[in-house]
Amino acid sequence: MISQADQRYRFVYKPLLFLACSVPLAWVLAAVCNLTIGTHLPAPGLGVDPVRRMLGIFGHSALNLLLVTLCVSPLRVLTGNARLLRLRRMLGVWAFTYALLHFLTYVGPFQGFSWSAIVKDLVKRPYITIGFTALLMLLALAITSTNGWMRRLRRHWQSLHRLVYVATALGVWHYWWQVKKDIREPLLYAALATMLLGWRLWRRQRDALRAARAAPRAAPRAAPPASVPATSNSALPTAPERT
Repeated sequence: MISQADQRYRFVYKPLLFLACSVPLAWVLAAVCNLTIGTHLPAPGLGVDPVRRMLGIFGHSALNLLLVTLCVSPLRVLTGNARLLRLRRMLGVWAFTYALLHFLTYVGPFQGFSWSAIVKDLVKRPYITIGFTALLMLLALAITSTNGWMRRLRRHWQSLHRLVYVATALGVWHYWWQVKKDIREPLLYAALATMLLGWRLWRRQRDALRAARAAPRAAPRAAPPASVPATSNSALPTAPERT
């Protein structure tokens, strides 16, 4: 029987999280509709350069959700609420979705599907290569996030999904390199990522140290009993003879 707490996570918290994660996408779609077909949906505009604005919204949303995903485990430890882990998959899939939209906006509206211009950018701007590498990692994690893949990969599943740490670091690096002057915001992202990844490293080392201390020490080998020298029968005491 499903508990009330499980029902709240399934029918309340997950739908609310889904709606919250979809807000940036809904904003962009509404703004594009207002701009292209003249609707009057309640959404902020995209400014004088809509394509760059869309790139920024999707890129920031991907990074924000990656950091929120990394916050789930510390929150679980602090609160003792293991059900928080049920929200992590949705956060990760949405992070990949926004990273993919960021890439598609770059390939389509920004570059006009000009593959020569894209290749030139890859050579001239290495941060694009770094971002594409992070996207491929997130793609692998999104594909294998299902229960079926968890059963197939078994113990290798957790090792594979540690790539989220590398993808987050590459995403922050990608953002940092493309900023030319004001690096305050990339620096904030880098500080948050360092703190979250450093907490995991510290916890792993602490657990390993505790396990080493708790392991029973090998008992010292007992010394072999001292051998009794062999004696002849004549050396043994004899009872006095009766007379």
